[in-house]
Amino acid sequence: MEMLNTTKSWIAGLTEVGLMLIGLAIVASLLAGGTVPFFDGVVANIVNLVKELGTNGLVGLIALGFILWLFSKRTIA
Repeated sequence: MEMLNTTKSWIAGLTEVGLMLIGLAIVASLLAGGTVPFFDGVVANIVNLVKELGTNGLVGLIALGFILWLFSKRTIA
């Protein structure tokens, strides 16, 4: 059981770092005007994701709910 808890904490930590990198990419792209090495196209990909969710009606709304659930602060069970 301890191994499972350790694995969960590693996955949670990696996910948190990934979300921080996404936030950094958005801020860096907005400040630098769009072309930032390593973060190239992050804002464009987010805009495309929002467009796709908007054109898919109920399925897009469900996907948006799932994405928001992923971004919400949760404790590791």
